[in-house]
Amino acid sequence: MSRTTVIIIVGFVVLAVFLLVGAGFGRRGIRRATEDFLLVWLALVSGNMAVGVIDEGYGVVEEIPFWILNFVPAAAVAVFVRYLVRDERPAVTAG
Repeated sequence: MSRTTVIIIVGFVVLAVFLLVGAGFGRRGIRRATEDFLLVWLALVSGNMAVGVIDEGYGVVEEIPFWILNFVPAAAVAVFVRYLVRDERPAVTAG
């Protein structure tokens, strides 16, 4: 299994952990968990890119497509979940 595949799978596992913890606090907890996940995942994937650039000798331009490929799948699911649990307050109407 390629390193990229492993990192994508890890992203989904980390997201699941964040969502499980957040679910214990209701809809607000899930929303917060997705926001926190995005920050943590951004840091982890960026750290992985830094390892590729610093330790493995790849160029930043070479690593950016892999950074995107690693970050986007789990981040997209997190954003979608965040959208699903948004506040649905009734609209205030003048009347």
